[in-house]
Amino acid sequence: MSTEINKQIELEIAHVLFIDIVGYSKLSINQQRAVVDELTEVVRGSDQFQKAEAAERLIKIPTGDGMALVFYTSPEAPAQCAVEISRILKEHPRLQLRMGVHSGPVSGVIDVTGRANLAGAGLNMAQRVMDCGDAGHILVSKRVADDLGEYEHWRPLLHDLGSCEVKHGVRVSVVNLYADQVGNAKLPRKLETVQKRRTRLRWAGMAAVLLALAAIVASIAMFSRNRVRSTLAAPEKSIAVLPFENLSRDPDNAYFADGIQDEILTRLSKIADLKVISRTSTEHYKSAPENLSEIARQLGVANILEGRVQKSGDAVRVNVQLIKAANESQLWADTFDRKLYDIFSVESEVARAIADHLRANLSGREEQVIAAKPTDNPEAYDAYLRGLAYSLKTASSSANSLGAQKYLREAVRLDPKFALSWALLSIVDARGYLTLTLQPTVALREEARQAAETALTLQPNLGEAVLAKGSYHYSCLKDYYTAVRYFEQARQLLPNSSRIPELLAYVARRRGQWDRSESYFNEAEQLDPRNVSLLYAGRPRYPCRKGGYRTSRGRPSAGCRTTRSTASERRRLHRVGNTSLPSDPGASPCTNHPSAKGDIGQA
Repeated sequence: MSTEINKQIELEIAHVLFIDIVGYSKLSINQQRAVVDELTEVVRGSDQFQKAEAAERLIKIPTGDGMALVFYTSPEAPAQCAVEISRILKEHPRLQLRMGVHSGPVSGVIDVTGRANLAGAGLNMAQRVMDCGDAGHILVSKRVADDLGEYEHWRPLLHDLGSCEVKHGVRVSVVNLYADQVGNAKLPRKLETVQKRRTRLRWAGMAAVLLALAAIVASIAMFSRNRVRSTLAAPEKSIAVLPFENLSRDPDNAYFADGIQDEILTRLSKIADLKVISRTSTEHYKSAPENLSEIARQLGVANILEGRVQKSGDAVRVNVQLIKAANESQLWADTFDRKLYDIFSVESEVARAIADHLRANLSGREEQVIAAKPTDNPEAYDAYLRGLAYSLKTASSSANSLGAQKYLREAVRLDPKFALSWALLSIVDARGYLTLTLQPTVALREEARQAAETALTLQPNLGEAVLAKGSYHYSCLKDYYTAVRYFEQARQLLPNSSRIPELLAYVARRRGQWDRSESYFNEAEQLDPRNVSLLYAGRPRYPCRKGGYRTSRGRPSAGCRTTRSTASERRRLHRVGNTSLPSDPGASPCTNHPSAKGDIGQA
């Protein structure tokens, strides 16, 4: 007795892959037969299909313009089958498919031909999920995504799209499954339409709410001028590393103090149990300010690290103290005297001591990261610190980009195994390629690629190397869905990086995913609250004279010009503490605004 007949009575959970040929109805009869035959050939070429069929754990249901495959193995089976089919389709360019996956109840029935068939919510929902997509999409239901999310290798492929309305007003939650050579990273048209409608409604609602809030805020302000503003307590395991004071006789050694501060901050930022504020927000303060409690309140942290660095020849002295901001009491302090070749031990010891005093939980990988020694060559490290200092400068200029590039090239020449320097060189190249602070040549683009790949080859788990690869795809190739995959991987290795959620916000905004973009911007601002460029970039769109607004793709409408309200907001943001204009192309409000450079997400 066949598998189909055995299933004709039972009601059980099955895992369904629904496949549809896009544009089938527009084809001639002969063309329809040809594409169905081609589809059958492609599907049968899948390893997952062959395994399930050989084990008699698969039912095939033709649907005219496609087919449904019902697996009785695991939730992974239809998803893996879809991935394999998507790869095979690269060799069949005329065959345009969309696929949907769902796990749900099905039961056997006898159709009008007297043959065994299947029906049930499992099949219906898989088809509805598929209907939300376009050519190339592999969409899975939220239930299947949750099941797949239990397996680490599936997580980078799953991208939540929210809910989509299908037949009879039913809404289904769908997740897009894609990778470099699999699936379709673009937002489905149905979801794009929904999000645009939501955006229009949200802005209309916000306009009404803001008018009411303006009156309320004005009233509250009158009664609260002389009251101390209350704030939420900062997390105990939070810290800001203020600029280190350069005590060297030679003022040219300032780069060294900056580099030591940033290296300590970077090691701390890789500890997921800590909240570490970005350097962009701390660089506006003095090395040893008097109002530590106010600075901590502005940055949203409970602890402050101060430091002093003195370099003379190859001898280095580093003084650090960890301060509890609430009462400005000293939690820990130490002085380190080292030779230049042993400076890494200082950075490691300081990071470890801070983690201990703040009672941060460290994973085995984080222990290794804190203790890591990036190079054994002191000259290479000195060149790296000089290049790092140029890359950290606020102003985005050709001089700074060329200076960083020069010293980072020297660092990797002196030590070809210096993965961290390779990664930073790639990031500097990619950023210069995008912002035009370096000549955007094929050679520059190729150096960015090779530097990122060299860093990854040397240290596959180095967060900066993964970020560099994503930055290359983002800035040089404008391959955003591949860039996102690397950014998501880098987030796990650089949990306190504000740059990564900022870049993810630009990509989400480009795709019309406004809520997701806003969430990413908020995440970045938590780690970089005094970065004026980030505050500019996080604004969804700006009002302009003549009633113009930035459109949903970030472009200004006709007649768009900066209003007085925008200018006053600009002055307010400058008072935050960053007196420079936004350095990121994604930060501009309007193309006629003095700081405008175009959306970083625009091709």
